[in-house]
Amino acid sequence: MSRDDAPKKDDWPDKGDRRPVLVTGGAGFIGCNIANRLCELGHDVVIYDALSRPGVETNLAWLKERHPDQITSIVADIRDEDALARAAREAKAVFHMAAQVAVTTSMVDPREDFEINIRGTLNLLDALRTFNPTAPVIFASTNKVYGDLGDIDFRLEGERYVPLDAEVAQHGIGEARPLDFHTPYGCSKGAADQYVLDYARSFGLPAAVIRMSCIYGVRQMGTEDQGWVAHFLIQALEGKPITLYGDGYQVRDILNVENAVEAYLAAWKKIGLIKGRAFNLGGGPANAVSLRELLAHMAALLGREIDVEFSDWRAGDQRYFVADTRAIRSELGLREASSWKEGVAHLAEWLREARGLSEAPIFATRPPAAAESTPA
Repeated sequence: MSRDDAPKKDDWPDKGDRRPVLVTGGAGFIGCNIANRLCELGHDVVIYDALSRPGVETNLAWLKERHPDQITSIVADIRDEDALARAAREAKAVFHMAAQVAVTTSMVDPREDFEINIRGTLNLLDALRTFNPTAPVIFASTNKVYGDLGDIDFRLEGERYVPLDAEVAQHGIGEARPLDFHTPYGCSKGAADQYVLDYARSFGLPAAVIRMSCIYGVRQMGTEDQGWVAHFLIQALEGKPITLYGDGYQVRDILNVENAVEAYLAAWKKIGLIKGRAFNLGGGPANAVSLRELLAHMAALLGREIDVEFSDWRAGDQRYFVADTRAIRSELGLREASSWKEGVAHLAEWLREARGLSEAPIFATRPPAAAESTPA
């Protein structure tokens, strides 16, 4: 999706409302990209973030440098009920991105995972219910709410798993798929997902849920536990080995953050139409790629082999997840997602510059100009 297709300032129904938009977790990868786009559209933004994830302070600094008169930051935890309530009561809309984001971390400390993802979300919802019940809230959920999809049969075709079910193979996993929470992370995000939907049903909050597949792009501080596309590129650029958990044939539909941001903003714009509903968001079948295929593309970009190691499958890992995006694209008027090959090439170049690495990737395709962003 090009910027020419994105919402313009005059498109917004809240024109003239100078209250800020609240982005919890706004210094994180997706949150800071949402905040940046909101500022470009003329909105003021409050970033509410504990800055607990390494590297995200650079995203906040980047936002403040780009939009010094529009960005306000609150360094606080979403478990701080009073601080969160003060921020929520003044917002004209809320993008709830703050979370404990790693399955592995949830296995080590499930109680903290619960406190952040469930209690933190309930703090926000109750603040809005009590003080600001007309403010739209869009919640960042996850494909992990569908569990490990262990009942789906696959065949190995080339370098990837392919579902035997023709409907799933053609379109991906739809919203009608039963919820099946696996791991403490799946439970906490899934419970928060359901709380958001029920607050829309029980209390009339204009709220919606977006269940994301794998999002990648500029300003992603990827680690082995979360943000794995960027992590793979960082390891490859630095000449370090990459560990694949499982066999590497598992498939994900990776989506450029530019496309994800447009979906979130469109959800706000059309909240009256979609409130109380959940949507799957990913790159769709056209952007489905196995880990092995992705690493082969990265090796081609770099012009050299990548050192790969293997380890056991991790808890709750899905052998296949591709989002059926027909519902969200139809309801929100979204265009086709951008090509994963071009997006990964652009992310490789951004990471090279942002991390001060001298070796330039050899691009198989030229990155799209619309996705360019100034590195930290």
